[in-house]
Order: sequence, then C-alpha cells, then structure tokens
Amino acid sequence: MNEQILGLTAPLMAYVFSAVFVALWWRGRLGKHVLAFGAAYALFATGFLVTHILPTGSAYVFYATQAFYSASAILLIWGTCSRAGRPAFLGVNAAIYGVAFCALTAAVLLSNDAGPRLIILNAGYGAMFLVALVSLLGARRRSFIDTAILWIVALHTIDFMVRPMITVLAEGAIPVGDYRQSNYYSIINIVLMVKTLNTAIVLIGASIFDLMQAFRDRADTDGLTGLRNRTAFETAIAGPIANAAQAREQVSLVIVDIDHFKQVNDLWGHQAGDEVIASFAGLLQQMIRDDDIAGRIGGEEFCLLIRECSPLDTIRLADRIRMAFAQMIHPAIGENMRLTASFGVAHLRGRENYHELFGRADAALYRAKGGGRNRVESEDQANQAPAVMKCAAAA
Repeated sequence: MNEQILGLTAPLMAYVFSAVFVALWWRGRLGKHVLAFGAAYALFATGFLVTHILPTGSAYVFYATQAFYSASAILLIWGTCSRAGRPAFLGVNAAIYGVAFCALTAAVLLSNDAGPRLIILNAGYGAMFLVALVSLLGARRRSFIDTAILWIVALHTIDFMVRPMITVLAEGAIPVGDYRQSNYYSIINIVLMVKTLNTAIVLIGASIFDLMQAFRDRADTDGLTGLRNRTAFETAIAGPIANAAQAREQVSLVIVDIDHFKQVNDLWGHQAGDEVIASFAGLLQQMIRDDDIAGRIGGEEFCLLIRECSPLDTIRLADRIRMAFAQMIHPAIGENMRLTASFGVAHLRGRENYHELFGRADAALYRAKGGGRNRVESEDQANQAPAVMKCAAAA
C-alpha cells in the first residue's frame, strides 16, 4: 500500500506543476512554450499512471507508456528550444520514436523480460534529449537561467542513457508481470520525483524570469512605436557614450522632429497622428544598424545614437532618412500629402557627457527648424572632408 501511495507522488506532483505552467501562460501572457511545458507535465503524469495502475504483463502498457512519455519529452524539448529560438528538430524526434517503437515490438515478441523494453524506451527518450542538447548548445545564453535549462536537458540525456542499463544489469531479468515489484521500479519512482521537481523548479523559474523581463520591457518600451522611451533610451546610451569617450571612438547623436506635427493632429485627428509616428519609427528601425540605438523621447521627437560612424556619414544617414520620410505615403492623411522632418546632429567631443552632447544636437535641430525645416543641421558639416567610408546600415 505504501508503495502504491509512493508511486502516485510523482504523477500528482506533475499534475500540480502542469496547472502552474498553464496559469503562468494564461495570466502572464507568456509564449506558447510555457503552455507546452504544462502539456508535457500532464502527459508525463498520465503515462506514469498507465504504468502504475494497469497490469504490466500486457504488452500495450509499454506502448502506451512510450506514447505518453515520448509526447511529453517532445513537448518539453519544443518548449525549451522555442524559448531559446532554436530548432527542435521534430522530424528527427519522430524518427527516433519510430525506431524505438520497432525495437520495442521486437523486444515484446522475443522476450518476456522487461529489461530490454526499458532500455529501448529510455534510450529513445535519451536520444531525443541529446538532439535538444545539441540544438541548445548553439543558442546565445543570456543569463544563468538559460544555462540552468541547458544543464537540465544534459542531465535528462545522461539519466535516460545510463540509469536503465546500470539498474537492469545489476538486477538481472525482470519478468514483465513482476515489474512493479522490482528494485528498478522503486528506484525509478524516486528518480522521477527528483527529476519532476528539479526540472519544474528550473522551468517555472525561467517562466517567472521571462515574465519579469516582459514587465521590464513594457516599462522601457514606447507602446506606440516599439522604440525605447526616453528613460530607457538615456539608460541604454549611457554606457556606449562613456566607453566611446574613453576609447576615443566615433559616436554621434541625432535628434529628429517631425515638422508641423500639431497640424496633423488638428486636421486629421490623433489616430492619424499616431499612424504617422508609428510609420516614422518603423523607418528609423529599417535604416539604422543593430548596434545603433533609437528612442522616442517626446511626442513627435526621436533620438538616435549612431556608433562607429564618421560625422559626415552620420549626416548622410540622417539626410537619407529625411528624404525617405519626405517621400513616404501616409494613408491616414491622404495619398497626395507628404510630411517632412528636421534633424540635428552632434558628434561626441572628448569626454563630454550625454547632456552636453544632447544640448549641441538640440541646438543643431533648432537651427534646422529655424532655417526652413526639412533639413539636417550639424556643427561638423563645415569641417568634413568630402570622402569618408560609408556606414554599412545606411546603404
């Protein structure tokens, strides 16, 4: 009786963790990979109950166990790989399942010993996790939680590959009818409880970590444009400006203001104005490089930090953005209407800080607006040679 109760501990834990994952997915609006974790735990619990309750002397019990456990493993693998942005190789996993299924059939037909069946099934699960491990090793690990997931997958791989063979070799033949009375079954109950718990701790921790990161991103992101808001932008560029000042690297700040934007709101409404803002932000993201930083720092005002680009090339990039925006069609205000923007550019001097750099770029912007708008102004324009290497992203 005690063994029966102990055998129910792992699946009951798994059902609880499954509910936790579903709740995190539902309430936290997390990705589908969290829902996959919940489904994986539910399938694992069901597969274990099949083995624990139904007669092990029947061949179909091992087939049912294989189906539930394999589906659970594949969902867990898909979830971890999806979270890391890596392929799960579902076709390879399906092939592994097929090979294991054929090998299991041969073992069922040739022997009444549970040992070969257990080795075949666990080797299949281990092969699936090995494929996932190889895929995850190619991911960019950004935090301790990503490394913890990698270790969990590695431990699953080793456990499935090694434990069954060692245990079966030590115990000898296990008649299928006596499987639940074997030492292997007692050991597997303990192992599964430990694995269920530590895997859930890591994956729930990863989900909470992702949830907190999502909250931070929402706080740092301008909801209309998807760019950094002013606070996040100033935080993001503080390090690059300080590093550039010390290493004497080339850094420029560009402040952009959409011309006569108030008239857009007055004539066509705020919804049309929002569409213009969003379109301009999309244009900025298209025309700058991944290493550059963009933010919306006011209603119709944007700021760019351009790195490792000469002053003249930064001015040329700003002018290309200006010309592209001047040609852009805005359906919300009419296909024949065009809008323009003014740009102020300042290049980092010596060890000046962000506020000093911003002040010079802002002064250049006001000269552009005072000089007729739809233009780029910079203190550096008069001092630049006509030929400087081209910025990669501005091409």
